Amino acid sequence: MPSVYLQFCLLFDLNCHYFPNIFRNCFIFTLIKRAETLETPEKTTQMLIPPKSTPETICRPWIIDTTLRDGEQAPGVVFSPREKKSIAVLLAETGVDEIEVGYPAISQAERDVIREIVAMNLPVRLTSWARASMADIELAAACGTGAVHISFPASRLYLELMRKEPGWIQEQLHALVSRARELFDFVSVGGQDATRSGVDFLQRFMLDAEAAGAERLRIADTVGIATPVSVMALGSALRRVSRLPLEFHAHNDLGMATANAFTALNAGFEAVSVSVTGLGERAGNAALEELAMALTLSGGFETHLDTTTLSRLCDAVASAAGRDIQAQKPVVGRSAFQHESGIHCAALLQNPLSYQPFLPSQVGRNDFEMVIGKHSGTAAVIAHFKRRGVEVSKEEARELLDLIRSHSDRLKRALRAEEIDAIREQHSLKHA
Repeated sequence: MPSVYLQFCLLFDLNCHYFPNIFRNCFIFTLIKRAETLETPEKTTQMLIPPKSTPETICRPWIIDTTLRDGEQAPGVVFSPREKKSIAVLLAETGVDEIEVGYPAISQAERDVIREIVAMNLPVRLTSWARASMADIELAAACGTGAVHISFPASRLYLELMRKEPGWIQEQLHALVSRARELFDFVSVGGQDATRSGVDFLQRFMLDAEAAGAERLRIADTVGIATPVSVMALGSALRRVSRLPLEFHAHNDLGMATANAFTALNAGFEAVSVSVTGLGERAGNAALEELAMALTLSGGFETHLDTTTLSRLCDAVASAAGRDIQAQKPVVGRSAFQHESGIHCAALLQNPLSYQPFLPSQVGRNDFEMVIGKHSGTAAVIAHFKRRGVEVSKEEARELLDLIRSHSDRLKRALRAEEIDAIREQHSLKHA
């Protein structure tokens, strides 16, 4: 009879990609500690530690950017045609695989700018978004995008809002997808509010979409209620009934959009949709820049993304959207590469990766910044003056640090460079 922890391991298949590395490693650590009291360490280690990634096991996810569609739906955000075209170019340069370029049915102006972007012949798939409506699909086809995404209501609530029965979805899938296949090179369908629907319903939806000829199914976490655990379970359940490629569309209402998107790629989903800076309705979407770096650092994925363009891309989108990038925004926020702690700064001066997951240059930012204030140490003070061509002894740095901390306490903030220089000048005059 296998031991309890071995049964657990077999049940969840810790060597497969249904678990993200971080969760898999946590489970492995827990199980190994438990096993030390039950079996020999050698046997346990061999059994539980997953194999290192090899070229055969590296995943190649399909990255879909929806900044120009879902991103612009953020309240108060309007992109001009020029801004849309500029963002499209930057997205192509960054290396996304697909751009959801807009919603043609919204207006003639929207259709005009979509056609202009199509005419630019960017090296990326362009997709129009459409409701489950023949009129929407025809308007999308007139824009010339090579792909279309058709969105269906996929929860009881959304069906009730549209006054439709579940059987309507099956009928429309076959009619609309059949027509779309005549007009586009690629057709995907999606379920709005899918994460508030039952697994049985989604499995049926997936089978019907596949039978209708859809080439990908989007699972939309429309109100952002999914968690990594629920995404893993859903991916497993859907994969049991079909091999139709899956996409996960995450929203950030509970702050888990990027985690959910990353998890989806480990849980059987081939594609994820993201937006630059996470721009989108309410709390936004999964952020392209965050997912890009998570995939890069994980070691288990290979993409076409050039992460060195991320800062320029995020700055451009933030400017066009009229929304500043928050200082603490992961990956591209100013504070992401600012440091004040004395212990941290001393280590960073020796190795910049000691307190940073990646170098600022990897996302197109300048070098990290040391902030001088209440929590600083002597190493940062010495480095500050060294950059100005002034040699400061460790003893003098200690004396200056007391004054710096006092000023910082009084001002309730870190000190500016000129304030630090003034403190040293006053200190030097006093001891002249």
